[in-house]
Amino acid sequence: MSTITANTIFVLNGPNLNLLGLREPDIYGSDTLDDIAGMLEDRGRELGLTIDMRQTNHEGMLVDWLHEAQAEGAKAVLLNAAAYTHTSIALLDAIRAITTPVIEVHLSDPSTREEFRHKSYVGMAAKQCVQGLGAKGYVVALDAAALL
Repeated sequence: MSTITANTIFVLNGPNLNLLGLREPDIYGSDTLDDIAGMLEDRGRELGLTIDMRQTNHEGMLVDWLHEAQAEGAKAVLLNAAAYTHTSIALLDAIRAITTPVIEVHLSDPSTREEFRHKSYVGMAAKQCVQGLGAKGYVVALDAAALL
């Protein structure tokens, strides 16, 4: 874990994203989470930002990390909550409880998928949403976070 500064961007990834590149590449693409981390590190250096990339399959850990982003003074959070996007009132409450801006990120476009994916609890509190751009969506979200 890196030292957190006012130029640190937390990139929080939820369940099953550790399987990117293997899991349903027709939906999520062939880039791995490590590939995405590399893209973000490269772009972060260009923008003078530090990337703190994390992944968990546990909802409570995402809540803890959102709280940590606030407590440590991170500039922003990019959050791909994966399936928790559509189910987690706990994440909604955590985002509302902090002042650190959160940008919601999705590899696919949930609005074009199964109906249960159309509702985003994360989106009810996030400042912005980037979706449907594959791995490059993380870089687009990072560019947006740099402007906050």
